[in-house]
Formats: sequence, structure tokens, C-alpha cells
Amino acid sequence: MARDIIVTLDVMLARRKMRAKDLAAAIGITEANLSLLKSGKVKGVRFETLARLCEALDCKPGDLLDCSEGPALPSLRTAAASPDPF
Repeated sequence: MARDIIVTLDVMLARRKMRAKDLAAAIGITEANLSLLKSGKVKGVRFETLARLCEALDCKPGDLLDCSEGPALPSLRTAAASPDPF
């Protein structure tokens, strides 16, 4: 079972005393897309968008994303060394 990525954008917005509407305008995305990102209902985020978020909020990507507790993902080395089941 994979760990889940948790988006903590709302926490950073509160720390910076910034409204989501203002952040969306500052980074050039719609408020609807920012809302989806805040709620974690997206499958991914472009590095460019992440960089603009970090610039606008004066933070690092790790301040906006966290990983849930749970079993660790297998390392790539272990997965690559395993025989292909198919």
C-alpha cells in the first residue's frame, strides 16, 4: 500500500495571511484549480506551478506537501532486482 501525499497549502496560506483568490491571481491559475489543489483532489502538479506557488508564498515544496504515515514504498533498487512477475 502506497503512502498518500497530503497537500498543506491551506496551512501556508494561513501562515502568510493570504487569501486563495489572491494567490491564484499571483500565480496565474483559476481559483477553481487552486481549490482542487488545496483539497488534494488532483493527480499531480506541474513543477512550474509548484515553483510559482513557492515563489508567491516564499516557501519550499516540502512546506506545501507532506506524506502520510504508512508502509514505505519499495526502493527502486529492490523493485529493479525483483524478477518480473509477467
